Amino acid sequence: MTTSTAAPPRRPRPRAQLTSAQRFANFSYRATPYVYISPFFILFAIVGLFPLVYTAYVSLHEWSLIGGDGGFVGLDNYASVLGDKKFWIALRNSLSIFLLSSVPQLIFALLIASALDTNLRGKTFWRMGVLLPYVVAPVAVALIFGQLFADQFGAINNFLSIFGIPPVRWHVDPLSSHVAIATMVNFRWTGYNSLVLLAAMQAIPRDYYEAAVIDGAGRIRQFLSVTIPGIRPTLIFVIITSTIGGLQIFDEPRLYDQFGQGGSDSQWLTLTLYLYNIGWDRFDFGKASAVAWLLFLVIAVFGLINLMLSRRISTEGTK
Repeated sequence: MTTSTAAPPRRPRPRAQLTSAQRFANFSYRATPYVYISPFFILFAIVGLFPLVYTAYVSLHEWSLIGGDGGFVGLDNYASVLGDKKFWIALRNSLSIFLLSSVPQLIFALLIASALDTNLRGKTFWRMGVLLPYVVAPVAVALIFGQLFADQFGAINNFLSIFGIPPVRWHVDPLSSHVAIATMVNFRWTGYNSLVLLAAMQAIPRDYYEAAVIDGAGRIRQFLSVTIPGIRPTLIFVIITSTIGGLQIFDEPRLYDQFGQGGSDSQWLTLTLYLYNIGWDRFDFGKASAVAWLLFLVIAVFGLINLMLSRRISTEGTK
């Protein structure tokens, strides 16, 4: 009979001691990526996060431009804003202008991007041409459209009078003023969104269109069955950014008349213009900050909708 003896346990090898240079090299290797991305977070903390937190702090206090902090008031500023009739009028006007601008803007942007995606002569010229309104100063756009939508001697009312149509009161009726402001927004942003959608269209493989042609699909069927599904994530991005921009609209209603108060009866008063009037006309920064946070919450809701839609699209794409 043979007896087996257990092998003696192995002693762990002593870990080599790293020199100071090796430790620094190891730390530098791990910290370098964070150093590269730190400027963004530092800049965001200064110009993004801090103003957001500070605005929330101001919204809970009675705060004026001259007197400064007047004491903690809790949610009184929010209750006062929500109880103000003009806030709801401004919210209604913002949503109305958004619908009148974003929907036609999206349709025309899709059509222009689809036309630019074809074999046109002078592609660079046409792409620069559709982007030209975007680089025009809002003041210049307001002056031009102010002449077009003037109540008495505007170019559009003069054109309508040729057909016996009575003049439209562009600065009196709420819906008419919304149409005029939405037209200015569409003029500025349609070309920009067209180029964004064009970039997404050019990323679609051409083989898909060739296969659709072989299957007998026409131009409209190719657009609906190949182009739209191929640019769906970018399309949702454009929709959400247009929504956020529509809720934050300020330049066009501010410059729509010489007073910049949103109309004599708040016909085109928007949320941002309402915020501006409270902050810089009444010097009530507490209520203005409350309006800013309410606007932020509205935008956050659309951001969550964007996140859910994006996840749904990505999930459908992996099936």
